[in-house]
Amino acid sequence: FASYYGDHMVLQKEPAGAVVWGYGEPGATVTVVLSKDSGLIVMEKMVGVKGPSGTWTTVLDPMDQGGPYALTARQGSENVTLRDIYFGDVWLCSGQSNMAMTVLQIINASRELAHAAHYPYVRVFAAAPARSDVELEDLERIDLPWSIPTAENLGHGNFTYFSAVCWLLGRYLYEALGYPVGLVEAAWGGTPIEAWSSRGALQACGLPEDGGSPALASSISPHHHLSGPQTPSVLWNAMIHPLLNMTLRGVAWYQGEANTLLHTDLYNCTFPALIADWCRAFHAGSAGQTQPLLPFGFVQLSTYRRQSPNDSFARLRWHQTADLGVVPNARMPSTFMAVAMDLCDERSPYGRRVPGGGDAGTKLIHPRDKQNVAHRLQLGARAVAYGEKDLVFQGPYPTRAVLEVTRGLLNLTYSQELVCRQRDTRAFEVCCSTPCGWLPAPVVAVGSHTVTLALAGCGTLVLALRYAWAEWPCEYQSCALYNTRGLPAPPFL
Repeated sequence: FASYYGDHMVLQKEPAGAVVWGYGEPGATVTVVLSKDSGLIVMEKMVGVKGPSGTWTTVLDPMDQGGPYALTARQGSENVTLRDIYFGDVWLCSGQSNMAMTVLQIINASRELAHAAHYPYVRVFAAAPARSDVELEDLERIDLPWSIPTAENLGHGNFTYFSAVCWLLGRYLYEALGYPVGLVEAAWGGTPIEAWSSRGALQACGLPEDGGSPALASSISPHHHLSGPQTPSVLWNAMIHPLLNMTLRGVAWYQGEANTLLHTDLYNCTFPALIADWCRAFHAGSAGQTQPLLPFGFVQLSTYRRQSPNDSFARLRWHQTADLGVVPNARMPSTFMAVAMDLCDERSPYGRRVPGGGDAGTKLIHPRDKQNVAHRLQLGARAVAYGEKDLVFQGPYPTRAVLEVTRGLLNLTYSQELVCRQRDTRAFEVCCSTPCGWLPAPVVAVGSHTVTLALAGCGTLVLALRYAWAEWPCEYQSCALYNTRGLPAPPFL
C-alpha cells in the first residue's frame, strides 16, 4: 500500500467508492480483499500492477458507514493487511500556520485534549511538511499515520500536529452526522497560496512558475524573497499531488496571511483558480469518485495589528470571496466561509513559525479561539456539503442601498434580522471623491433588517461604501452587526 496507509484509517463511504492504491511488481496481479473482523469476505478486487511505475489502483464498491473492516493486498505469497478500518467521510485540511496550530495551543486546551478519548471514530492523519520541484506520487514523510485521537497526537507541540481547526471541524461534524469522520492534515506555516497551487492554476492567473514578473513587482513586498516552502507549486507537488487518488468528501482551508505581502490583489484569481484546480485534480485522481464540485470551506482572515493603516488584510478578505462578499457565488460554487475578523486575540503567546525556525513575533496573527472558527465552518459544511435545509450558516449581508439626499442619509437593507453589538463610528465608511478619501458614516439607526447611516461631509455624491475595512476591524465578538444566531456580518466594499 501507499506508505502512509495504516491501521485505523477512515475510507470514504457511499455513494462514492473509496480508492485504494499501492505498489507491486510490474506486470503482477494484486488481489485486494475487504473483510469483516470475523473473516467474512465483503468484496474482492483483482488489479494489474502498471509498469514501469510499479503502481496499482482499484476502486472499492461503495460501502455504507461503519466498520471495523480489514483490508488485505496480496501479490503472490506476499500480503499486507490493514485493520480497524471504518467507512465514513474524509476531509482534507490545508493552509498555513492558523491551520497548523495544534489543539495544545488553543483556549481550553487541556479540556479539549482530555475529551479526545471520547471520539474514537474521528480518525486523524498528518502529512509532514515537505516540498518538491516536481509532482510526487507518494508522500516523502508523514508526521502522524492514521490514528485514533489521543491527547498526545492532538497536542504534539506548537504548529506540528494535529490541527485544532481540522480536529474541531471533524468532531463537530461527527456529532452532527453520527458516523465516522477521517481527517487528513497537510499544512505549513508562513506559506503563500502560490506554493499550494499547481503550475496550471498559476498560469491561469498570469503568474509565471518562478512566482514573479516585472508587471507584478509592485504587488510584492520589497523584503519578500520567495524561497523554500514559499516557492510556487512546491507544496502542491509534495503534499497535495500525492493525495489525489483519495476519495474525499470535502476540503477545509485556512490560508492568506502570507498573501497580504505577496500578490495580494491577485488573490481574487489565485484562490478561485486553486479551488477549481483542486476539484478537477481530486475528481480525476480518484477515477471520478470525488465529486467534481468538491465542497470547499475556508476561513476568512482574522486580525493582525490594532489601528494599522495598512489595508492589505481587508483587501485579502474581500478577494477571498472573489470580490463578491459572500460565498457560495458564481465564481466559487460549492464553497462556504467562516468569518473570523471578530475572533481577535490580543494576548496570544504564539508567534509565527518561520520555516527553518525562529519567531517573527507576529503573535496577534494567531488567535486561540479555534472553537468558534470550527463551529462556523461546520455550519457551512452542513449547509453546503450536506444540504441541510434552513440552516443559517452565514451572517447578514446588504441587499439594497437607498440614498436620501435631502436628509444626508443612506439606508441599507440586510438579508437577515440584525443585532447591533457595537456602534463603532468607523465600522462604515463612505467615499465621496476621486481618488477616495474615506470618511466615517456613523450609524444613526438600526431596524430589524435595516441600518441608517449619516453622510455628513459627503454632500449628494456617494461613490463607494465599505464595512469593517481594517486589519483589526472590531473587538472580540463585538463587531457592529450580527444576526440573531451570533454570526457576524462579513466585510464588504
